[in-house]
Amino acid sequence: MTDAPAPPLKLFNSLTRSLEEFVPVHPGEARVYSCGPTVYNYPHIGNMRAYVFADTLGRTLSFKGYKLTHVINITDVGHLTDDADAGEDKLEKAAAERAQSIWDIARHYTEAYWADVKALNIRQPAHWSIATDYVPQMIEFAKAIADRHCYELDSGLYFDTTTVADYGRLARHGTDEGESRIDPVEGKRHAADFAIWRKTPPGETRQMEWDSPWGRGAPGWHLECSVMSEALLGFPFDIHTGGIDHREIHHPNEIAQNQAHSCSDASGARFWMHNNFLVERSGKMSKSSGEFLRVQLLIDKGYHPLAYRLMCLQAHYRSELEFSWEGLGAALTRLKRLVMAAASVRDADAAAVTDRRLTDLLAKFDAAMSEDLNTPVALTLLEEAAAMKKIDAGQKRAALAAMDAVLGLDLLTITRADLRVRPKAVTIAEAEIEAALTRRKEARAAKDFAASDALRDELIAAGVEVMDGDPLGWDWRLEP
Repeated sequence: MTDAPAPPLKLFNSLTRSLEEFVPVHPGEARVYSCGPTVYNYPHIGNMRAYVFADTLGRTLSFKGYKLTHVINITDVGHLTDDADAGEDKLEKAAAERAQSIWDIARHYTEAYWADVKALNIRQPAHWSIATDYVPQMIEFAKAIADRHCYELDSGLYFDTTTVADYGRLARHGTDEGESRIDPVEGKRHAADFAIWRKTPPGETRQMEWDSPWGRGAPGWHLECSVMSEALLGFPFDIHTGGIDHREIHHPNEIAQNQAHSCSDASGARFWMHNNFLVERSGKMSKSSGEFLRVQLLIDKGYHPLAYRLMCLQAHYRSELEFSWEGLGAALTRLKRLVMAAASVRDADAAAVTDRRLTDLLAKFDAAMSEDLNTPVALTLLEEAAAMKKIDAGQKRAALAAMDAVLGLDLLTITRADLRVRPKAVTIAEAEIEAALTRRKEARAAKDFAASDALRDELIAAGVEVMDGDPLGWDWRLEP
């Protein structure tokens, strides 16, 4: 075994724009809050990149020996169609358009999101916090800060952003580095002020509304995360994660509320971490595009969802990642090779890793993940370990298990046949494929190569790739 001490975990803190060593608030523990989905529609694959990132962070914290408490919220009320505090509540709007119960819509899309979480091998958090379960606490939180930090308009209770120190420092508002501007809403004292509580307009009835000191209505989106993170993790907690879009409005507003409630300049979390965007050039990332890109669409087209997870890991979480069908196909091929390499040790009994070649790889893997979750390098180290020959099977299995526990590709459980996902558009039955392959084998044995080639071409036309000499025999032919 290598005698070098384990490297400290260093993470990029969006609040300071710097790489910092992770020192937990509570020794031996790591408390993490991740902004979850607004359940008015299915999540697209860009949304899901945030949860692959948060899961990789959580797995790395576990790998580094911390007791992890991870919270992901479900927003079922309060998130408006414009993140800058304008428009309609996304859930109320969806319920009105579809003439359905808002509670049924929230339940349906929450379950759909959870199915995607499972498909991508994202670990279950310690808590799923549902926003509507915390409305009484939200009202108490708002009451505690209302006198010093808020003012009331006909439309609701608003937070005065000038009452806290250095508002917007996370997004660098008010500087040449500022990435966004919060649109003004008529009646507010300042353009950046945001709603804590929204009153139901006179003459309207919402499906989700509660009584409050400021009238019947619903909480603001930003308030929800402040309340739930404090309730489940306590202030301060260690890490708050979310997509880079949250860095501009939602998270600065959370920080302002946390400062007000704690009567300090503390942001609530020690680290604020953000994954970059998934970029898709065809326009099918938008949920208004009809057949938008979601995990189930990838499966329907014949791609195992873990190929998308691997695709995410191939890029650093702070880098933009461009999606293409060709890129996803390449990720699936890479995953197949890893699964095939791991198959030889899947049934071996894990043994203590003492071989210097493996211990060196594990040390490099630890160093890569400890340097702000460098998954692209970590993947190459996993592949190097998987490709090792003439090495103890039990040790190799243990090394692969340790690395895969962090990357979450399920290499020692899934088989190559599991990766053979039937595209939805394919009509040929698997029994027909096997029968055609048998006939082709007979034709080849009889040296009837014309018949053999014709059968192969028929299978290709049906979406089946013939793999001569391969134990698996065939796979679906994936067309972008």
